[in-house]
Amino acid sequence: MILGTLNNIDTYKALSPDIYAGLQFLQNAQPEIEVGTYPISKNVKAIVSEYETVADFTRGYEAHKHVIDIQYPVIGLERVKWSPIEGMNVNIPYDEAKDRTFFKDPSPRGTHVDIGEGIFAIMFPEDGHGPQHFVDQPQLIKKITIKIAIS
Repeated sequence: MILGTLNNIDTYKALSPDIYAGLQFLQNAQPEIEVGTYPISKNVKAIVSEYETVADFTRGYEAHKHVIDIQYPVIGLERVKWSPIEGMNVNIPYDEAKDRTFFKDPSPRGTHVDIGEGIFAIMFPEDGHGPQHFVDQPQLIKKITIKIAIS
């Protein structure tokens, strides 16, 4: 996982043109953006969603085999739990259509990050991430998730 700020996206230009394109989309996104899916390039799309943050994300930690996620609430703050998936137990088996597996029993090395207000997170296939948690109290957030196809 990589954490960064939207003010410094040029730092990530060398990682991948697709990651940089996703970060540019986030940097230019306005809070008024409509819920929906926005194609950015052949391998990159943005998904805008709204939901209420919760105390506990019951499905566990999700991970993807074929995409990198960049997650950023354009409105509100969200706590995302993180754990390497190595050694975790499967909670909900891999769904090929949705490209995700849900895991439980996070590593003792797991942690959490608070994203929004200029801070984004990039999650790779080895990163189990549990989104939708509240920081201080439940709130309605609008979140942009960039999906970058990697295979």
